Amino acid sequence: MIAQSFDYESPGTIAEAISLLQKYGDEAKILSGGHSLIPMMKLRFARPGYVIDINNIPGLSYIKEEDGYLKIGALTRESEIEHSGLLKSKYPIFGDVSKLIADPSVRNMGTIGGNLAHGDAANDHPAAMLALRAEIVATGEGDQQRVIPIDEFFQGFFATALKPDEILTEIRIPIPPEGSGGAYHKLERKVGDYATAGVAVQLMLDYGVCTYIGIGLTNVSALPLRASRSEEILLGKTLTDDLINESAQYASEDCSPSTDLRGSEEYKRAMVKELLIRMVHRAMDRAVAE
Repeated sequence: MIAQSFDYESPGTIAEAISLLQKYGDEAKILSGGHSLIPMMKLRFARPGYVIDINNIPGLSYIKEEDGYLKIGALTRESEIEHSGLLKSKYPIFGDVSKLIADPSVRNMGTIGGNLAHGDAANDHPAAMLALRAEIVATGEGDQQRVIPIDEFFQGFFATALKPDEILTEIRIPIPPEGSGGAYHKLERKVGDYATAGVAVQLMLDYGVCTYIGIGLTNVSALPLRASRSEEILLGKTLTDDLINESAQYASEDCSPSTDLRGSEEYKRAMVKELLIRMVHRAMDRAVAE
């Protein structure tokens, strides 16, 4: 199909973009990488009267450590994340995520901000952000910034905590201490497909004891899902195989996948359990190597 007609705006500053959002209201959509919005427009699931392209706004693409946080600008491309030396050395979970997103042509344009702002539980970054306990920075009128904890960001099916006149401008992640490690993997029918199921794990070990644990699940519920019971059973414990298996069983019980072309509900629950076991062990190996 072909998208319905729309007007195109290309502001040069965040303030201009916010002004346009206020002017056009519900008729406006933000365009960053476009790999979520444009397909929905072609299928006419989204019918904006105005598309506001923020790609010409400077200063929204960066990866840096500052003030105790890893900070990533909203317009940072997936390919930049995939090849960042900083992320490869200290945050390998990002490499796990980015290399599984679609294909190189998509990663060259797709942005981390767009991935999160789309609010799709099938996207890969939300689970990793849950595992890392990220914060989302939303910028509104007068360059006022609002910091949203990731657990409060996803609020419904393709719905987030962003206000109609706000733009996601930055992702902040507390810099993990030594002894930390993370990992992500998803099961997919073919390269570049949405996940049948996916699991992200970030943890910290102190003399073998788990002092931090974050677990996020991909595409097995209506919202990106934190595996809270699984986290609770692992935190403060020495991670034995029995304990890890028990936490994985909790995750498989607490998610709510639906049967579709990618597999049955029973199969997806089984894959959540298996992936969680594998990702905890991979994160542990990386934590020890750190």
